[in-house]
Amino acid sequence: MGPLATHMAVHILLMNLAAPLAAVAMTWGRPQRREIAGWVLPLATLVQIAALWAWHAPPFLKRALEFPTVHLLMNASLFLTAFLFWRAVLLLHGKRSWQPIVALLMTSKLYCLLAVLFVFAPRALYPAFAASHTAHATGTLNATLADQQLAGLIMLVACPVTYVLAGVVIAARWLLTMEEDEAGSRTGAAAWT
Repeated sequence: MGPLATHMAVHILLMNLAAPLAAVAMTWGRPQRREIAGWVLPLATLVQIAALWAWHAPPFLKRALEFPTVHLLMNASLFLTAFLFWRAVLLLHGKRSWQPIVALLMTSKLYCLLAVLFVFAPRALYPAFAASHTAHATGTLNATLADQQLAGLIMLVACPVTYVLAGVVIAARWLLTMEEDEAGSRTGAAAWT
């Protein structure tokens, strides 16, 4: 893997593995999850998408590569926004279960769109990226483009594995809850007759 693909793998680990696991750890074993305000999930979704796209804009990524503190800020903000997003996803349940599903699908679409740009761009979007890594500085522009395409492919694999799978799990849990509620109401109605 080249430097950009490695960089994207770190982002994926932070946003799609570490952040959801941390959010699950905070809700695991709690007897009753508390409800959150209706605006929290849309805001968390918007902030996560904005952070993802902003940090992958060439000028911001270039600054992050030039300055270690900016790079640390980038990784920390991507983790934090993803953690807040996943936390909001986990706290919504019951009749509001459709909201996390919509947020997950929106996020996955925009996440995958960024990945598709990496894969199908006709030129390297970050030509300075490879040059900034001394170990990879001997690479040609084609190697940089191949590295970018690999980074996009890694993102395209991670996207459905996390966001879409989480949406499917939440939808299945929601359907089971609706069936249990309906069965409970039929049992209660039969008891009254």
